[in-house]
Parts: sequence; structure tokens; C-alpha cells
Amino acid sequence: MINIPRGTQDILPTESKKWRYIERRLEELMTLYNYEELRTPIFESTELFARGVGDSTDVVQKEMYTFKDKGDRSITLRPEGTAAVVRSYIENKMQGYANQPIKLYYLGPMFRYERKQKGRYRQFTQFGVEAIGAENPSIDAEILAMAVHIYESFGLQHLKLVINSIGDIESRKEYNDALVKHFEPVIGDFCSDCQSRLHTNPMRILDCKVDKDKEAVKNAPRITEYLNEASTKYYNEVKQHLDRLGIRYEEDPNLVRGLDYYTHTAFELMIDNPNYDGAITTLCGGGRYNGLLELLDGPNQTGIGFALSIERLLLALEEENIELDVDNDFDLFIVTMGKEADDYAVKLLNDLRKQGVKADKDYMDRKIKGQMKQADRLNADYTIVIGDQELENNQVAIKDMTTGESESIQLDSVGAYFNK
Repeated sequence: MINIPRGTQDILPTESKKWRYIERRLEELMTLYNYEELRTPIFESTELFARGVGDSTDVVQKEMYTFKDKGDRSITLRPEGTAAVVRSYIENKMQGYANQPIKLYYLGPMFRYERKQKGRYRQFTQFGVEAIGAENPSIDAEILAMAVHIYESFGLQHLKLVINSIGDIESRKEYNDALVKHFEPVIGDFCSDCQSRLHTNPMRILDCKVDKDKEAVKNAPRITEYLNEASTKYYNEVKQHLDRLGIRYEEDPNLVRGLDYYTHTAFELMIDNPNYDGAITTLCGGGRYNGLLELLDGPNQTGIGFALSIERLLLALEEENIELDVDNDFDLFIVTMGKEADDYAVKLLNDLRKQGVKADKDYMDRKIKGQMKQADRLNADYTIVIGDQELENNQVAIKDMTTGESESIQLDSVGAYFNK
């Protein structure tokens, strides 16, 4: 027997209904914020992620699915969405579009070779938004407010928004120099990943899951101490907007995010339920990326965005015992007696479906009792029983499966009955 690859999952029909509900809800929310969908390829040039995500990140160094195609080109299954969106923005010259900033969202599978655990897969589905072309604290606040709005719209209440500023490129460089000076004397006590990051991306040491409890991490310099005047002003204005919107937040100077392209605003939205014992507490995260477009040979434009995992959203809903309003209704199940009735039902079904009626019949030659049980399993709202007498008289009893009441209607007007 051939089994499913490790770190992947089959989304069975009962679960896929939840996925479709979430996807539709996300699309509806995006229309409120004037964000439009962008679909990019599942695979891209490896160079896009090496340059855009950063050579020093775990994503590029350890987690990417990379292979050579038949043209000897290095290809990578996309591990995240932002780099591909920015590539498309540059390639399609979106900076020239009349409506600015460019507001985009995406939804699709991503791939990372990670250790499988609850809520984390090697193929996972990511939803993300990107606003490119405006460096304005108000759009940063809009992005953060949107993230909160999304989770609240599904009924989640135990949420905590954590924010920080990484500053502009100038502030970040000064801060990195301070971190190198701070960690150099003790770096031998840290994991191999942190040791390799010391001179390439020292901010990632603050984000290390292995060494997070070390005193050197707890006593490390704070980014807020190295923000220049412009960065401080920008950060304060973002917070002022959040205050006006009534959005609660906590500041965490060690929040740096995992990718190299972030500047200024960085944030994570987390589960804040003391009873939650799941492995995943971070629901989504993102931030501003000034400089990423130029890094990918694009124009001097800025952007901000975030991404969330559909798998983690489903886990959070399960933890909070929130049932999605999934449409399980089924209009009509046709019970047949005899071959002539069954043949008639084939055409009737075809006509009903063209009229928008969700209908089905038996295909397993079940007795009447078995067919009625199948109608129950499908949660059919109504049933009709067709036999020789019903065909001869053009009359059928339609039964409301909720109330048990029946009424007689003409067999050839079943579709009109549902449309009415």
C-alpha cells in the first residue's frame, strides 16, 4: 500500500466543507478592505527566495523543497507568499497602475520541510495580504486591524496582538552591531544556528526557540533603544492609530520575526487563553518590508503584509469549541420503487439540478427503508417516493423530514415547488 507523504494530509469531504467556508469568508472580508486576489505559481526560481527571504534564514538553509528541472534550472516550491507577490508586482510593473497602493491577497499551498507536529505540515495552506506602494502608519494599522478582524469574525475572542518596531535600515544596522558586541563573549554557549547567525543576522538569536531562556537573551539590548528619530516617530504613529481603533496590543522588544526583509512594524497575533495547551500559540504574523523590492531589482517602493495558516485557524476554532456555520443542507432525496421509477428519477434529477435544487437518489438498489436511511444520512430536507402509481397519476407526496408533514404535488412540478 502506498501511503501519503509524511507531513501532508488528506482533507476529507466532511472537513473540506469547513475549508470552503473559511475561504469564502476570507474572500468576503477582503472585498471590505478593497484587496484583490493574486495567484502566483506554486514553484519559482530558487534565487527569488534566496535573495528575498534571506540566505541566513532557516527557511532557505533547511526547509525549502528545491530541485533542478529538465533545463538544469534550480526551482523551489514556494515556502511563503510575500516574495512571489513582490516578484509579480515588479515583473508586471504594478507601480504604474492608477490605483495605489496595490492591495493584494493570496491563498494557496506552501511547502516547508519541517518536523511534523500538530498544526504544522510540510504542505500547508497559507492566506496572506500585501499592501505595496505606501509607507504610511495608517496602512500599517489597517493591516494589523484586518488580522484581528479576521479571527474575530470567526468567533475567536482570546487573542493577543504583540507588536514591535525593527526600525529603518539605519536603526537596524546600529542595533545589529550592538547585538554582535553583546553576544560575542558568550556565543559558544548557544546552539549552532545562533552561532552561524551572529554575524549574518544577529536579531534572529532573540527569536531562537532553543536559547530563548538564556540570560544573555533576556539581558540583550532592546531595539527600542536604537531607533532613530524617524523610526520612533513612525512607530508611535502606528500605536496611536491602534489606540484610536480600540485595538489592544502588547509591545515585545524581542519580537523580530523570522525573515530578513522586515523593517519598522513587526507583529504577531497569538492565542491568549490560559486553558489552551496546544503546541501552536502564534496564529499569524507579519510586518513592513522596506527594501525588499529593491533587493529583488524592483523600484524603490515599500510594503507591509501578513500571512496566516488555515490549519492553525482550524485548530484554534476547535480549541475554542467554535462550530462554523457550514451549509450541510440537502434539498431532496428521491426514493424509487422499481426500474421505471428509477429511470424517471434519472431525468428528474438532471432537471432539478439545472434549476438549482440539491438532489440525489439511490444507486445501490436499496429497499425503501434503506433509501430513507440514506436520506437521513444526507440530512435531506425533503423526500419523495416514486413508484408505478405516482408515475401513472403524476402525483407525489413530498415529505418535510424535519416536521414529518407531507403534501401532495404534481410530479412534474417538483422543481417549481422548490423554486417557490
